[in-house]
Amino acid sequence: MMKKIFKITILATMVAGFSSCNDWLDLTSTDSLSSKTVWEDESSADLYVNGFYTYLNKYGQFGSLQFSSSLTESLTDAFKYGSYALGHKAGHPNNYVFNPSVITSASCFYDCWDDAYEQIRRMNQFLDSMKKYSVFSAEQNTEWEAQTRFFRAFVYFQLAKRHGGVILYTSLDEMSKDKARSTEEETWNLIVSDLDYAIENLPESWASSADKGRVTKYAALAFKSRAMLYAQRWQDAYDAADAVIKSNVYGLVDDYSKACAGNNKEAILEFDYNVSGPYHTFDRDYCPLSDGFQYGGLGTPTQEMVECYEKADGTKMNWTPYHSATATRPPYEDLEPRFKASIIYPGCTWKGNVMQNSVNGTYGMFMAYRAQPYTYGYTTTGYYLRKLMNESHKDINGVYSTQPWVELRYAEVLLNKAEAAYRLNKTSEAQEAMNAVRARVNLPAKYLTGNEWFKDYRNERKVELAYEGQLFWDMRRWKLAHTEYNNYRCHGFKIAGSTYEYIDVDYQDRKFLEKTYVLPVPDEELQNNSLIVQYDEWL
Repeated sequence: MMKKIFKITILATMVAGFSSCNDWLDLTSTDSLSSKTVWEDESSADLYVNGFYTYLNKYGQFGSLQFSSSLTESLTDAFKYGSYALGHKAGHPNNYVFNPSVITSASCFYDCWDDAYEQIRRMNQFLDSMKKYSVFSAEQNTEWEAQTRFFRAFVYFQLAKRHGGVILYTSLDEMSKDKARSTEEETWNLIVSDLDYAIENLPESWASSADKGRVTKYAALAFKSRAMLYAQRWQDAYDAADAVIKSNVYGLVDDYSKACAGNNKEAILEFDYNVSGPYHTFDRDYCPLSDGFQYGGLGTPTQEMVECYEKADGTKMNWTPYHSATATRPPYEDLEPRFKASIIYPGCTWKGNVMQNSVNGTYGMFMAYRAQPYTYGYTTTGYYLRKLMNESHKDINGVYSTQPWVELRYAEVLLNKAEAAYRLNKTSEAQEAMNAVRARVNLPAKYLTGNEWFKDYRNERKVELAYEGQLFWDMRRWKLAHTEYNNYRCHGFKIAGSTYEYIDVDYQDRKFLEKTYVLPVPDEELQNNSLIVQYDEWL
């Protein structure tokens, strides 16, 4: 498959969003990239680069390439899809946690091999064509190359976090030939090389308002701080995060509920949407039935996730009295602000209504898992998702969603620095960075050390970055999924009147296979590439 030759044409629908929903690049269809004439028009070359920005959408929580449109949180203890009938954003995620042996070289819904290499082909084709045909200045070519190599690193990162060492192509000519896998170290080396080129050659900010929202030096540094945690290159992760922090360009917004809203000082790199396209369906997918859309509530937060939140004073709530069949309503109001900003819980207000999330509830209705094939707006856990949802979006049936996807935000950079500092035995710096995140929501600072600090850090990262697509991949890179995500079940509340019944929402154990830390080379690649060898875990 990798040997097929593609021509790339960027269509008007492949739109990269920028600083607000009103700021859009002028996109029109162009000739194929192989045409020499395209390099006589700067705007045409710009269009091709703009197309690479769509990868932020595709690999984000509103896109389709992380887990075939499902949220990877459903592969953890944090989220539960309510359907048992197979389908994306339905029964497939449940099938994956109950029966992970469905992951094979023939199919894995959270792999992205084919899509990633098609995107890499497009970027390599752009770079090769630029070297052959561009009549523009070296400065302009470098600007295009720096953006393109950032996105090539971005896509190779998607492959590396799934597979480790993969096939490395840095030119179009290579992609027409059989090629063996490179080592994991070589794969990370290429990612570093591309990111360092971007860091060196991208501006700190773009002068033209038409370019606002393009990837910058600091976005490349922020992304490097993330990637190097996966590579276990702690000093590189530390240095990249520290550079972003010391730039004083970004900061934490005061209100956590606005942290993922985009277009603010916390957003380092985002993808914006527009009612005329591109748009997304996140609100339709996860809204309560009372919002007026029949097919929402596809997945909901679990009680396990709720219990990760501290009380507002920084102490842990004792949930044991509520783990019964006849409990009363827990004191949700005692929990810290991030809980209230992330989860629609019984008794909270959503779109002007007090949510019940109960059996026969008017605002939020409970349905036991497996009671019907699909959820149809019901909750199987007693909660709904609030994080990333747009509460001001009233016409769910008539209008698609347009809230931005923030790929990189400042809070993550602080946490990335904290983790890297911990690995480098910079204890006080690790504490300081994590405590800065806690201070935003008025939680007291913590000064634990060693394993106790890391345990606390894991929870802090889980809560701060809740439902942003990080948890599952964090547990994989920490090699903790096969111990903590094996032989467990998720829970919720069945609410009837004033009675809260603590319930099993899975009915069978969830599992994680250790060999799936490395996903297999797909069958099609094995069949079409004589030099590829399957990973040892899958022989």
